[in-house]
Amino acid sequence: MNNNRDNNTEGNCINEILCVILVLQENACPDNCLQTCDRPVLGGGANCLVCNTRPVMIYTCCGNGVPWSVATTKDATTNCAGLGQTANCSSVFRVEKIEGNCCTFRVLADNDDPTSVYPYVATNVFFTMDCSCICSIRCLSDTYVDCVC
Repeated sequence: MNNNRDNNTEGNCINEILCVILVLQENACPDNCLQTCDRPVLGGGANCLVCNTRPVMIYTCCGNGVPWSVATTKDATTNCAGLGQTANCSSVFRVEKIEGNCCTFRVLADNDDPTSVYPYVATNVFFTMDCSCICSIRCLSDTYVDCVC
């Protein structure tokens, strides 16, 4: 999806989709529908009875097709840019709050528990991004993430 470079929220397709995702997460439903980013309910699957998160990947206008990546810890020395990325980086996020054209995301980390059916765990790392900097988002399969509601 291409984003409108206009700084207001009206007509900004990325901001509109992120708003839909936020509302869905706030009203997590077990039903399933079309597999698009703005489908009207969060889905459940064989391994997930009730989903509370529609994880997204973000692609910035200047990112050359590489997903935006953020540290999963608050360690200031973690490098998540380009080839110097460390293992403590993630490109998967949860929409937490939207104010105007700005969206606050929670960084989700890969779940290291081999017995878990859930692919991500919540971190306490957040960032806020101006939606006009986002040129596309990729929605991943709806899932349950513990400790986010």
